[in-house]
Amino acid sequence: MLPGGPVAERVLAEVADDVVALRAAGVTPALATVLVGDDDASAGYIRIKQRQAAELGFASPHVHLPASTSQADLHRVLEDFNADKDVHGVLVQYPIPGHLDYDRALQVLDPDKDVDGLHPVNMGRLALGLPGPLPCTPAGIEALLAFHGVPVAGREVVILGRGATLGRPLAMLLAQKRPTANAAVTVVHTGVADWPRYTRRAEILIAAAGVPGIIQPEHVRPGAVVVGGGVRYEGRRLLPDVDESCAEVAGAITPRVGGVGPTTVAMLFRNAVVAARRAAGLG
Repeated sequence: MLPGGPVAERVLAEVADDVVALRAAGVTPALATVLVGDDDASAGYIRIKQRQAAELGFASPHVHLPASTSQADLHRVLEDFNADKDVHGVLVQYPIPGHLDYDRALQVLDPDKDVDGLHPVNMGRLALGLPGPLPCTPAGIEALLAFHGVPVAGREVVILGRGATLGRPLAMLLAQKRPTANAAVTVVHTGVADWPRYTRRAEILIAAAGVPGIIQPEHVRPGAVVVGGGVRYEGRRLLPDVDESCAEVAGAITPRVGGVGPTTVAMLFRNAVVAARRAAGLG
């Protein structure tokens, strides 16, 4: 098993050290959150992040907007956070109500305060190998593989899924020249009729399709490393891309619960503390 909990603990310990240094310099790092509407799961995720912020010593200003909020009202909240020098990172909890455009809202946000790493400017920085906040789930997957000693450099990685939050940025990240990356990366998706032909040859298979149970044992090369990154939720029930029976074939695999999820949250706070250090002139 490749659990994410120990990875997250190590990252958050480093974040906590950075918070101590920032507070000693008179800076309280702040991660602001925005929730639109009354979705129970989204509200729960916000509470988790606020608890983590409190444990780490972050300030965590929060704005809860009604489901009827207009696009302009959401933009005004983000513009206020952009202008607030005491706020270093901003998270808009996704999903937002259907009448609102998340991508338009994201583009209003200051790229340097985008802790999700999904602003077009930050995606461009990633593509060019420039410094900037990294998308949290891809960065968490790279950290998870490195923590568990899974060699990536020079190996064949196949990613099933091309979404903007996971598949595409992960492909760019793992192809970069770095000891924990530098892989031969193939991105395939459900629009390819014979996609299992690609997954069965992967030394490292990463599911990022958001289709519950799409990866079955017959899609996995025996002994391969399998990472379940894509999930859907049915209420609060997590439905992963990777069927649990794949553990019988894989050489190593992330658990159904407690795999990539904890590392994603840890990377969120790492992005926030890096933004605070940058704003404080501490690098």
